[in-house]
Amino acid sequence: MGGACSRKRDHQVEEDNFNRGGPHFLDQYMDISQGKLSQSFPSLMDLCIYKIREVCFTVKHSIFYFIFFQTIGKYRTFSMLPRDISQQIFDDLVCSQCLTDSNTRGFSELCSSVGWKLSLQQGSSLLSVDLSGSDVTDFGLTYLKDCLSNLTTLSFKRNNLITAQGISSLSGLINMVKLDLERCPKIHGGLVHLKGLAKLESLNVNCCNCITDADMKALSGLTSLKLLQIASSKVTDNGVAFLGALKKLALLNMEGCPVTGSCLESLTAIDTLFYLNLGRCNLKDDGCDKFSSLTNLESLNLDSCNINDEGMVHLAGLSRLKCLELSDTEVGSTGLRHLSGLLNLESLNLSFTGVTDGGLRKLSGLSSLKSLNLDARQITDAGLAALTNLTGLAHLDLFGARITDSGTNYLRYFKNLRSLEICGGGITDAGVNNIKNLTSLTLLNLSQNNYLTDRSLESISGLTQLVSLNVSNSRVTSAGLQHLKTLINLKSLTLESCKVTANDIHKLQLTHLPNLVSFRPE
Repeated sequence: MGGACSRKRDHQVEEDNFNRGGPHFLDQYMDISQGKLSQSFPSLMDLCIYKIREVCFTVKHSIFYFIFFQTIGKYRTFSMLPRDISQQIFDDLVCSQCLTDSNTRGFSELCSSVGWKLSLQQGSSLLSVDLSGSDVTDFGLTYLKDCLSNLTTLSFKRNNLITAQGISSLSGLINMVKLDLERCPKIHGGLVHLKGLAKLESLNVNCCNCITDADMKALSGLTSLKLLQIASSKVTDNGVAFLGALKKLALLNMEGCPVTGSCLESLTAIDTLFYLNLGRCNLKDDGCDKFSSLTNLESLNLDSCNINDEGMVHLAGLSRLKCLELSDTEVGSTGLRHLSGLLNLESLNLSFTGVTDGGLRKLSGLSSLKSLNLDARQITDAGLAALTNLTGLAHLDLFGARITDSGTNYLRYFKNLRSLEICGGGITDAGVNNIKNLTSLTLLNLSQNNYLTDRSLESISGLTQLVSLNVSNSRVTSAGLQHLKTLINLKSLTLESCKVTANDIHKLQLTHLPNLVSFRPE
């Protein structure tokens, strides 16, 4: 109690000191009662001095930020400022999504004259710029072009204004290594301007539905490319054919693209490919025989593809595979026999498949398995019993499985579990009592089990490593919150549809759970 009071007193002292230095400055430029700016605006140095004072006392003052972001665009240059102050201004503009053409121009002079940088500096050049979510346009890019000669990393993620013309401004950035254009819907035809970027290793154009096969042709000469993300684009098998020239490509994300198994023919030419995401693509069993040639694959995502047991035979030879996503496919218990030889497999997702309890016995020899997702209603206690040889499991998802109190007895075999989800509605306080010895747990989700009471929270109280806990849709009450006082590492607590109020949780947060940053109800 004394410690809490001391912290409160210290905070009050800081706030008082801050207020003594602040209101007279703010009142000059803003009618606080009306919440509007006056006709005049503070000098740039005044803003910086006030910013420094604000940082020193670690108090976020909303009125200051309002003035700061409303007036910053009025300044044409920032070159007279110390580099660290300019850094802070630019970072604030980026993080708050307030970077525009007008204030970008001011930083152009600064970058070229004093070697200002966003996150990394070498000599007198800007190396890394993140303009994610900004309103910078093609026109604004021209102001930065001259000071970006040595740029290695650039992001325009979530920019709705940049077009192919703007991408042309990047053509001379021969040192570019990483470029992020995710969710830039107007860049079709612009990738041709990247053909001279011989050092480019990573390109992200995810969720750009304007990207087509023609854009893939433009990339075929980027022989240093190692990571390419084109998810949710319009690229087809014909476009993938151009990627066969990318002999260093290690990661390819084509989730949601209209490609079929025929694209695998082109990918067999890439010996370095170890990560392949074909989730939500038009793959069927027919045409998937080329999977057997991708022997260096370590991660394969076939989520929501029309693959069934017959197609699984083509995965049997992928001995290096560590991660396999088969969720929402037609795969059943018969197909799992083809996975028995994948001894390096560490993560397997079988949620929403046709796999039954009997099929899970075919996984008993996968001793390297650390993560298993079995979110399926047909999985029962018998299925959990079939997994007891997998003692290395760290993450087990049984979200929709019909596990009962009896089935929770098998959890004692999984001493290394760090994450556990059992949300099928079949366990009571007695079942939770079998979980209390899993002391390595950091995440526990027991939502949707309607019969759990405050006694379950008492059983959980010894799991002091918990960072996330969900017991929603249960009979837990405010009285049971006292049992959570020991969970000092807890950051997330969800008790929706319980007899608990946000105020009850907030009190617990103030007195015993200092790390709790997210809770529901809120």
